[in-house]
Amino acid sequence: MANTPSARKRAVQADKRRSRNKAQGSMFRTRLKNVVKAIKAGDKAAAEEAYRAALPVIDRMANKGLIHRNKAARHKSRLNQHIRAL
Repeated sequence: MANTPSARKRAVQADKRRSRNKAQGSMFRTRLKNVVKAIKAGDKAAAEEAYRAALPVIDRMANKGLIHRNKAARHKSRLNQHIRAL
């Protein structure tokens, strides 16, 4: 465990940051799953709606640095391709 006051503070900050990042990563994956689920069901309207809800979340995760911007672009592109193929 941390011995100095500054190390204790950093440990607390790291714990807060980790829990926040974990929650946001979970939200990101949930939004992606909702789109994939609608695509697999073959429901184009629901897939488009879920995709529109997922876009700001994907962009926010990339801007915050939780995922790389290329990964965000890849997810958006692939999901959009699947929706257009319906």
